[in-house]
Amino acid sequence: MKQFWLTARLDIVESLRARWFQVYTLVFGGIVALLFLFGLTESRVLGFIGLSRLLVTYIQLTMAILPIFVLITTVRSVAGDREAGVFEYLLSLPVSLWAWFWGKFVGRYLVIFMPVFAAMALAVAWATVQGIEVPWEMFAYYTALIAAMAMCFLGFGMLISSIARSTDVAQGAAFLVWLIFLLFLDLILLGVMIQERVSPEIAVTIALSNPLQVFRTAALSMFDPQLIVLGPSAYVILDLFGVAGYKVFAVAYPAALGVVSAALGFLVFRRGDLP
Repeated sequence: MKQFWLTARLDIVESLRARWFQVYTLVFGGIVALLFLFGLTESRVLGFIGLSRLLVTYIQLTMAILPIFVLITTVRSVAGDREAGVFEYLLSLPVSLWAWFWGKFVGRYLVIFMPVFAAMALAVAWATVQGIEVPWEMFAYYTALIAAMAMCFLGFGMLISSIARSTDVAQGAAFLVWLIFLLFLDLILLGVMIQERVSPEIAVTIALSNPLQVFRTAALSMFDPQLIVLGPSAYVILDLFGVAGYKVFAVAYPAALGVVSAALGFLVFRRGDLP
């Protein structure tokens, strides 16, 4: 365990020095600052005012930015170390492959999650100082969603970087994965369902296998518990999970998907030709 925590600490220190982390932190901190600047805490949309409106907008922007940012930066992790010859040096040290891989995973997860959470926490702190009501239930659930989202795409990134033999290939594969998730959102699935006459239950099941679709739907459920904006597909989702059950599924499924992907990446990493 000592090797594990030392590896995690080393990855955190390296990430804090990296330029991508500075840009990453600036992006999410800047989003919150701009949302306050444009007065979203004073606007009303669909009955949401104050910090609720800001959090709704923030989570939508996060779902668009976080996945691709996490994928592109993470896939350089294992693939980049392989190209730089770090593995030859690693094999000469008393560090197990398990400690190195999972230490890197945990360290990178903390680095990815903390800036996004810190931006929301600063928004809550500022709202408290200004006397704006804080929707604690929404804040807690959106925090859980972001944590699950970071876990999910970090796991995908570690898997891709373990399989790819070069940084360029890893980055290309990461962008392709993100593009596939975007393509299989509502409109594409609706077209397939119409052409192939697929039953609504099958179409909704396929849609919910896409973590981006799960995050998007879960975010909507905070201000539309009956998912009216989704139309008939809401009946399938609510009949299958229920309102509370779907909120739990939207956090548990992507997080589990990320852990399983990382575990597969570790198996590939351990059995592969490290140099």
